[in-house]
Amino acid sequence: MRDLETGDALPTQTYRVRRADLVRYAGASGDFNPIHWSDRVAASVGLPGVIAHGMFTMALAARALDTWAGAPGRVRELSCKFTKPVVVPDDDEGVEVVVAGTVKNLTEDGVHIALEVSSGGEKVLGMPKAVLARG
Repeated sequence: MRDLETGDALPTQTYRVRRADLVRYAGASGDFNPIHWSDRVAASVGLPGVIAHGMFTMALAARALDTWAGAPGRVRELSCKFTKPVVVPDDDEGVEVVVAGTVKNLTEDGVHIALEVSSGGEKVLGMPKAVLARG
């Protein structure tokens, strides 16, 4: 990880999410809720379409943090609120999830990062923040 300073903007990370990713995540996580694969069920509960698992979206933020840290295993803390779903269309394009970060401060605990995670130009995670190990 390069030397970071308070206020540094980290390079934006963009991830494409397709329905096949949701199927793989469901298998890995054991979360087979049909709102993550069935348009019919998603519509019946008032959703605009099939949505990505909240924890999958959070995992994309963790992936961006690993990229910024330069190696896995440096994410010390990661928290957020799930505020808006990531709607994943049933096509070959899917949808983009964009993760941006800014260094809030550096402490003995690590590098504190304010995150912005969005899809379709709208924030999908509320108050996301993280701490990376220094060094």
